[in-house]
Amino acid sequence: MKDNSLFAAEDSFSARNGYETPLAERMRPRSLDEYTGQEHILGDGKPLRVMLLGGKVPSCILYGPPGVGKTTLVRLMSGVTGRELLEINAVSAKVETLRDLVARAKELKRLSGRSAIAFVDEIYHFNSKQQNVLLPYVETGEIVLVGTTTENPWFEINKTLLSRMVVYTLKPLTESDLYTLLKRAMSDSERGLGMLEVEASEGVLKKIAALAGGDARQSLTRLEAAVSSVALGGGHLLTEEIVAESTGMATQRYDRASNDHYAVISALIKSIRGSDPDAAVYWLARMLTGGDDLRFICRRLCISAAEDIGLADPLALVIAQNASAAVDRVGMPEAEIILAETVVYLAAAPKSNSSYLAIKAASQAVADGDLMEVPYHLRNDGEGYIYPHDAPSHWVPQAYLPEVRRFYKPGKLGAEARMKERLKNFWKRFSDEEPTA
Repeated sequence: MKDNSLFAAEDSFSARNGYETPLAERMRPRSLDEYTGQEHILGDGKPLRVMLLGGKVPSCILYGPPGVGKTTLVRLMSGVTGRELLEINAVSAKVETLRDLVARAKELKRLSGRSAIAFVDEIYHFNSKQQNVLLPYVETGEIVLVGTTTENPWFEINKTLLSRMVVYTLKPLTESDLYTLLKRAMSDSERGLGMLEVEASEGVLKKIAALAGGDARQSLTRLEAAVSSVALGGGHLLTEEIVAESTGMATQRYDRASNDHYAVISALIKSIRGSDPDAAVYWLARMLTGGDDLRFICRRLCISAAEDIGLADPLALVIAQNASAAVDRVGMPEAEIILAETVVYLAAAPKSNSSYLAIKAASQAVADGDLMEVPYHLRNDGEGYIYPHDAPSHWVPQAYLPEVRRFYKPGKLGAEARMKERLKNFWKRFSDEEPTA
């Protein structure tokens, strides 16, 4: 049965709100002064801002995560400079469509004297044929090509086209930036939520900002959902409890196929290398929450155990390998406990990269042509080899290279320090060195 009271409340809310368009769209900045964030390229005196205010737009790529203002900036480029904006769908645009666009751009330039902006969202989807159609007109200035992308343009975009464009990297918005946007939306009665007469403290707005993961669109979407729930219920106060109930968990900018994946695993490994277990377990949590491949994580931990801990604690690699087997057997969610234990152990372990440096040095020597012959007494058909186990100490003085070389330099920490002392008893060269850490 239809709940008339509910529908009446919805109708009342719609009448007061007056918008079906999402808040994030309504609150798009209308000027550079309203644009929040990206001070490194749009702050006072910064080259891009100076160019735009002077009527110039370079062919460029705007590279950054979702919700940082890429599309908004493109539209401001058009509005501030008075240039026509021609939008192109990178996936579906046919060669004929692009030629029609070029023809239109030429006509607009003839009439206005200004090159139109050809806007391509997610430009990395452009194939070679599409790029080749536009390339000569970018070179001659018949069009200004502006592309946006969440993917690294140096990996995803044709190098020939990229060489004709400037790449601007847009950063995730800070919580302070997002708070400014949220506060503006709450007070704006024309485009925002001001007409709903819902109040929110600074702490509540900062909570929403913290949950948005640097994404302006996400922060405004969360705000609209939370404020709408209050208004529909006849309330006037937005609380953190309502925010939690109406908007869910924090947004994480994380995609297993994106740059974030590689940035976070890099942070994890570097935190282990730097012996910071708190940072290491945090980055692990980011990867697990993002649904990253457990086998990938395990492989990287095994590499870290060998490369960064090495012989300072030979057990580290054993633990990492056993953890890999256990994670494969147990699976999530319990696997996170095993991985956390492993990560904390690796971070807290003494560090040595001596084995890593040794194999790199030996490999470089071979690559440089230092190709020594196997000593005759070490050959399977040679003579004169002395079996070390026949000696009481299980060691005898004999050469294993035709010339002395130094590749391995023992570290000072953990088990490796003891190994160094043992080697000093056998080989003089281990007494005359500056050991690595």
